[in-house]
Amino acid sequence: MRSLLLLLALPLAAACSVTTSPEPSLAPRAAEAIDPRIPIPDETPAGTVDPALASRLAVLVAEVRSALPAFEAQEADANRLAAAAGPAASESWIAAEQSLSRLVEQHGVTTRAAADIDALAAARLEGQRWIAPADREAITGAASDVAAISARQAEAIDRLMDQLAR
Repeated sequence: MRSLLLLLALPLAAACSVTTSPEPSLAPRAAEAIDPRIPIPDETPAGTVDPALASRLAVLVAEVRSALPAFEAQEADANRLAAAAGPAASESWIAAEQSLSRLVEQHGVTTRAAADIDALAAARLEGQRWIAPADREAITGAASDVAAISARQAEAIDRLMDQLAR
């Protein structure tokens, strides 16, 4: 009787262990066919620039551009004094160093504007958790304009510092 019961239970146990679904395929998935090195196109519509942001950016860039003549005048003065500077700690060298300090101070207009542009972007990110594409383009454009001016001014300052360090 026991053997008959075991004999009847055996097909029942075998039926429970049979897999009813097919094995998963090891073929590449569709997501695996995407090359991770290819950038994903940004299809977000650009929209329009926030007028308040555009106005503030225009003011900052205008401040930098309007300060260019003062920087160039101070640069010419610093170049003249550096060319005539004597040895370190002489009167002429001190005058050239003071002129260089005024030039660095004038460069501060540009660096403050660059910092203000960065602060505008940071405020957008903090407040809205993102920057709209049109706003991002406006910020990037203003930042690159100011950065180009700042780079030229920094080169002039570095050149004069090197000249006076000799």
